[in-house]
Amino acid sequence: MNDSSWGSPPQAGSRAGYWEPADPGLAQGAAPAGPAYDAPEAQQTRPMPIVPDVPAHGGNQDDDRGAARLGGPLFPDESHGHAPYGGEPHGRAAHGDDTSTAQPPAAMPQNPEPMPDAPHPAPAPQKKSAGRDLGAAIGVGVGLGAVIVASLFVVKAVFVGVIAVAVVVGLWELTSRLQERKGIRAPLVPLAVGGAAMVVAGYVRGPEGAWVAMALTALAVLVWRMTEPPEGYLKDVTAGVFAAFYVPFLATFVALMLTADDGALRVLTFLLLTVVSDTGAYAVGWRFGKTKLAPRISPGKTREGLLGAVSFAMVAGALCMQFLIDDGVWWQGLVLGFAVAASATLGDLGESMIKRDLGIKDMGTLLPGHGGIMDRLDSLLPTAPVVWALFVLFVGSG
Repeated sequence: MNDSSWGSPPQAGSRAGYWEPADPGLAQGAAPAGPAYDAPEAQQTRPMPIVPDVPAHGGNQDDDRGAARLGGPLFPDESHGHAPYGGEPHGRAAHGDDTSTAQPPAAMPQNPEPMPDAPHPAPAPQKKSAGRDLGAAIGVGVGLGAVIVASLFVVKAVFVGVIAVAVVVGLWELTSRLQERKGIRAPLVPLAVGGAAMVVAGYVRGPEGAWVAMALTALAVLVWRMTEPPEGYLKDVTAGVFAAFYVPFLATFVALMLTADDGALRVLTFLLLTVVSDTGAYAVGWRFGKTKLAPRISPGKTREGLLGAVSFAMVAGALCMQFLIDDGVWWQGLVLGFAVAASATLGDLGESMIKRDLGIKDMGTLLPGHGGIMDRLDSLLPTAPVVWALFVLFVGSG
């Protein structure tokens, strides 16, 4: 539609503030007679509002005809209560005053307001994901559990061998990641030999044997590293001593638990409570977790998950101490469960701190759905000395 079909600006002597049709014989807004329209049909058409041209830069200049350029909405339904396009009029127009379809030029806004964008549909909520292959994780977990239980209740010495193998693999994963990511060359050979010896010494000679083996392992690390150039010696031996304490020495407390008369049940209680704590933290945190526990260290952990870990572990601890441990009492299990949940969470956060510093997600890929051996030992290692000490305190070391 060209400009001529929208009428002309007001002329002198016309009613102030209203547009008049260019031809008095035509109704306001009616289309001129022509091949497509005749006069009777034109009288029945809906009056179209006249929308003057808007300046390119939103200015207030007059055009060459002397008419003011007006701004504002292009359709009458966008302001002042007029009828929507194609609908019935309301307001003054509903009472028969057709002249209300326009306002005086001085009363209309000078700059056009942008049309609001159509509302976008809200994105569909994302389903929570475990982030791992859950089927593989369950399968590997069941397999490891079967090996541990079978070796634990058949021959205790076999279970000690399982601990030693886990320690050696964990040391290999840790030293490999340190060298790959930080260039730290902690000597693996003395660590592996000393770590396995530490576990065996703890089982055979008790805590004194574990401490002696730890000291000899640290000394072996210092001497072994002397065969290489001195550059980086301090950081290498420091990492080596840390690895000796972190993996085999803490694992030795599992062997110490095994030396008691009901040692197999004590180790089983230790493993059950740690697994139940991790499971409670995962289940409650995945379903209800909102408040981050330590976002800078492990963003996935929540305070709600920690409460789930404590609750699950305390209930399991009360049951285990009452029905599995000789001379155990249920309230001791509550204390034990709380301590396990706290130490397991701290251990998990500790290894998360190490992995974040190294810039890795997992320590290894040996266990599908779990990562590496160290990714399974992170909660167990710091929990072992806590559980051993509480067993000694509550029911003795025998």
